[in-house]
Amino acid sequence: MKQIFLVEDDKAIAKNLVLLLRSEGFTVIHASTHGEALAALAGNKFALALIDISLPDGNGFTIFTEIKGRMDIPVIFLTASGDEASVVTGLNMGADDYITKPFRPRELIARIRAALRKSGISPSALEISGLHVDMASGVVKKNGSEVFLSALEYRLLLVFINNPKSIITRSKLLDELWDAAGEFVNDNTLTVYIKRLREKIEHDAATPKIILTVRGTGYRLGDGHVSE
Repeated sequence: MKQIFLVEDDKAIAKNLVLLLRSEGFTVIHASTHGEALAALAGNKFALALIDISLPDGNGFTIFTEIKGRMDIPVIFLTASGDEASVVTGLNMGADDYITKPFRPRELIARIRAALRKSGISPSALEISGLHVDMASGVVKKNGSEVFLSALEYRLLLVFINNPKSIITRSKLLDELWDAAGEFVNDNTLTVYIKRLREKIEHDAATPKIILTVRGTGYRLGDGHVSE
């Protein structure tokens, strides 16, 4: 599962960003200060970093330098409206992108996925057992015909796509889907959502090939998937 490093001191913005990113199938480590960010870098590996430039005990530029000294990952700066000088500084340092607050959630997700694709970390589409999922557009097709998924069903599918070689426990799925669509998800409703999703994407929901059950453990993505 791809892990995002979020450095943001505004508690409300950070809370909403964590929920948004988790709903898209990412895990998130959040730091609210320069000091917390440096501590988090010491024991974690990330796929991408979102860094607020203005922090209460420093700035995002020094965190950017620390990140690039430890790992080669995309970095997107979060900037205040009209702060052109900071944007230019960040891009000149080698940042992959920037987005101005307040931002549109879907635009931010699109920029994150674009940065991951550019870095070779994230595929733009996946094909498995006649199902084609275009992560850039959010379009899902089965044998050439579009499949219409609810927001939570699509997010559930993304968790498997973003973890193609992992067994995902039910508790992990619950953590990732918690409040993703503004509704309560418990163990019983998770079973219902898995069933509904299979009915929409599988050729035969009774003998699934895309979302497989690993008895006593959880689920995993089926074999034969091809990333694009």
